[in-house]
Amino acid sequence: MPDGLRFAFGTLSVLPVRVDRWDRPTAGRAMLAAPVVGVVLGLLAAGAGTLVAWRAGGLLGAVAAIGALAALTRGLHLDGLADVADGLGSGRPAEDALRIMKQSDIGPFGVLTLLLVMLGQIAALAGQFDSSLGRGALAVLTAVLAGRCALAWG
Repeated sequence: MPDGLRFAFGTLSVLPVRVDRWDRPTAGRAMLAAPVVGVVLGLLAAGAGTLVAWRAGGLLGAVAAIGALAALTRGLHLDGLADVADGLGSGRPAEDALRIMKQSDIGPFGVLTLLLVMLGQIAALAGQFDSSLGRGALAVLTAVLAGRCALAWG
């Protein structure tokens, strides 16, 4: 597996991949390979959501898909969102807001933001899974892939 692809999987997922190179060119290639990680994570999360939705309904399927994605990424995207919400919600000057974002704990703005975002994601996916299992799975895959394409586009 090329170094950039290993770096992408090693950074963006919990999948066991040995990363040998951590330099700038490899990181650049990892950003370009991020959509591949998105496809794999999207398929795994869509599979979990579809299986649960088939047995227990669209709402629980959506919870399973979002939960699987959080587990597969070590909550990396959720942690970053909470940090930004805490920093921006603090109303402090830029230096203090940055210090708040770098702290390892989570504050009230971070908790509220995570709760609302995840509830919104679950509600949107529940509607798709309730419409059809295939539509729900496709919604999960599309969302995860689009999120990882942002790294390549950036």
